[in-house]
Amino acid sequence: MKIGHHKDFWGGVLFAVLGLIFLVIARGVPGLSFLPGYSMGTPARMGPGFFPFYLGSLLFLLGIAIAVMGVRGKEGADTRVDKFHWRPILLVLGAVCLFGIILKAVGMLIAGWLLVMIASVGSYEFEWKRSAILGLILVIFCALTFVWGLKLPIPLCPDIESLQNSVALCRA
Repeated sequence: MKIGHHKDFWGGVLFAVLGLIFLVIARGVPGLSFLPGYSMGTPARMGPGFFPFYLGSLLFLLGIAIAVMGVRGKEGADTRVDKFHWRPILLVLGAVCLFGIILKAVGMLIAGWLLVMIASVGSYEFEWKRSAILGLILVIFCALTFVWGLKLPIPLCPDIESLQNSVALCRA
């Protein structure tokens, strides 16, 4: 089998696999206790499995359609597949995981700023000054929105009792 457009084909396969994963998680697998599935509900009273099931179905069908179009396409300029760029993906995912791990210990102000800085290193257009300013603006926005606006119990400062008692910003 010759594939006309490799990017379309492999993109479609990726969509189909992700859609299938959503379908399996939403509906469950009989006999597997770690994948029990969720109740579907009705369109009027949607259960927790309703949205992932139908989203997964659409993603699966879309993926199959794109993959078929990729196979049926004409061979030509699109036959070369570019190398996969692992570094940006690993830096962004690693930054998000690190944020979740250190949030309680160092607070949102430091963890959020580190998240932006580490994730920014994944870009090929990375600049320290721009990333530091962006991190500062995003941390201030998140503090105003989530901690003060929505009153979510997210620690702003490091988990040091003397710091929590003496700095008014930390007692939001």
